[in-house]
Amino acid sequence: MDANKILLIILAILLPPVAVFLKKGVGKDLLINIILCLLFFLPGVLHAIWVVIQD
Repeated sequence: MDANKILLIILAILLPPVAVFLKKGVGKDLLINIILCLLFFLPGVLHAIWVVIQD
């Protein structure tokens, strides 16, 4: 794993929508992550980590 991916994983734990935005940009993944974070924080974190680690 490179340093960039590790930083994105840390950011996904702290600020999930920001990590998804940096990885994918504005789109459906960002919208899904914002909704998950508004409903409950943990699903938003899990989704952000999943988005960051997938290639």
